[in-house]
Amino acid sequence: MSHSSSLQLVCTFVVRSPFDAQILPSWEQQGQGIEVKWSATSIIIDSLRAGQRGDVVIVTVAAMDELIEAGIIDASTRVELVESRIGLAVKSGEPHPDISTTEALVNTLQEARSVAYSLGGASGIYFKTLIEKLGIADEINRKASTILEGFSAEKLISGDASLALQQVSELLVVPGIEVIGTLPEDVQKVTSFSAAAFKEAKNPQLAKEFLKHLQTREAASAYRDKGLDPIF
Repeated sequence: MSHSSSLQLVCTFVVRSPFDAQILPSWEQQGQGIEVKWSATSIIIDSLRAGQRGDVVIVTVAAMDELIEAGIIDASTRVELVESRIGLAVKSGEPHPDISTTEALVNTLQEARSVAYSLGGASGIYFKTLIEKLGIADEINRKASTILEGFSAEKLISGDASLALQQVSELLVVPGIEVIGTLPEDVQKVTSFSAAAFKEAKNPQLAKEFLKHLQTREAASAYRDKGLDPIF
């Protein structure tokens, strides 16, 4: 194994919690360096189209298709990694409102002081279309606490919002919050995420080793612990 240079990872926030908890520390314990550029998938796509590169990228399946078509990614290295569900959270110790049905969800959103969501992330992009479909977009957005990217649950800690929506694994990055559940299945959006090496990877062999590291039994367990479903 090469120990001379750090692996450059360009990565969606969805895997931040399992990466921080287990996957990156166990990689570094093998004597390997790694540098991670975290961002929302839509922002990653823009930066890669503008010329940013690395060794390994993790994005949504649809974004990976786009990057392969653009000739940025080595398609032969692609692995399907995890599926993710959208959930809702409150600050620790706050009551857990009912989101068990779509009707209950609508009531909870309407009664919330402010709903936090990410404009750049897959969950927030979907949520904008969902509240339009449910006919409550104007009402919710008037009092929403939106972020461009990052972790919507931070708005619970700051007191700006009483309810935060994001991928469950992203909610779990923020200490001091409680996930109250996932969106009802009839309005849920399951998003799948892929990993692959760049065609211009500076460390192509190390990139392949890291992709294998993402698919171990230990990695699968780390994903499950943080609200993701492994699909390898």
